[in-house]
Amino acid sequence: MSSYNAAFEIHVHGQVLLRADVTYEQLQDALRPLWAYAGARSLADGEASFYEEEPGIQFDAKEHVLQMCWTVRGDDDFRQALDDMCMGLNDLADQGAAIEVTFYDTEFDEEEAPPEAQSRDDFVMLFVGPNPAAIMQVQRDLLVQDVINLMERHFDGSELGGVVQEIDKLFSERFEALVSSLELGKPPRGGMGGSGSGHGGNRRPRHLH
Repeated sequence: MSSYNAAFEIHVHGQVLLRADVTYEQLQDALRPLWAYAGARSLADGEASFYEEEPGIQFDAKEHVLQMCWTVRGDDDFRQALDDMCMGLNDLADQGAAIEVTFYDTEFDEEEAPPEAQSRDDFVMLFVGPNPAAIMQVQRDLLVQDVINLMERHFDGSELGGVVQEIDKLFSERFEALVSSLELGKPPRGGMGGSGSGHGGNRRPRHLH
């Protein structure tokens, strides 16, 4: 599909700490779903963002860090590319990490659209990690941060210890259910939840760092 009639501008943003033994070639293979979707022949050819002011896809070999602030034009089929990317990064990640993906509806004009019209903007949070425990840890940390930020509008931070304990309890129960299900060879009860998405009326700002 030509980028000129793409339904979305899709922004991928995140930082993933990789194992010390990961090579550029391994990372290029893991990220193939992204750069190939953009029509590139290699990571070096596809690491630049659609927007010149964005850093794009960067690999810091010294610090073993992958940083992504990269936009591509595409459609809903890019979601499969994201799933494939996560599978590849799981094998390279040293610890759990979150990757934010924002779909901006290129066909929606807030000024010209009727009041009842809604854009197809979407926001997805993806998680990668070397194992389920690492993924759950970063999910837990993000949830605690969000809940604390919300509740501190009404309560002092020192009053929220019990809330954090309840969140930890929920994640412990989910992890125990996952381990039990794997031992029994059955899918985890309720599922792990590798991503989350939400639709909102306000467009999220594009990151430039």
